[in-house]
Amino acid sequence: VQLQASGGGLVQPGESLRLSCAASGSFFLIDNMAWYREAPGKQRELVAGITRGMGTNYADSVKGRFTISRDNAKNTVYLQMNSLKPEDTAVYYCNAWVRKNVYVTASPYWGQGTLVTVSS
Repeated sequence: VQLQASGGGLVQPGESLRLSCAASGSFFLIDNMAWYREAPGKQRELVAGITRGMGTNYADSVKGRFTISRDNAKNTVYLQMNSLKPEDTAVYYCNAWVRKNVYVTASPYWGQGTLVTVSS
């Protein structure tokens, strides 16, 4: 199972970015998906999560600005980031709990990370 993240870049404060992360390979289905971020000198933190049934949760720091969504048919999770701030600068990682077949529980997989830089 591979997770391929894309969409990072350099933007100015107040601008928007949309991250995507597509899962590929052989598996039965994907349970929860999420985006984490890791800023320089800080621990990796949960930004937003989404269940297979589309239930969502967000870090307090991004509520009202970021929206997580997913397309189960495309095995893809998205993160729409609006009103970006310099403190949102980090490497963003996608995470997915994947069931390889119907007989096993889900295991976590990580994407390679995509850098988001918010600076004027």
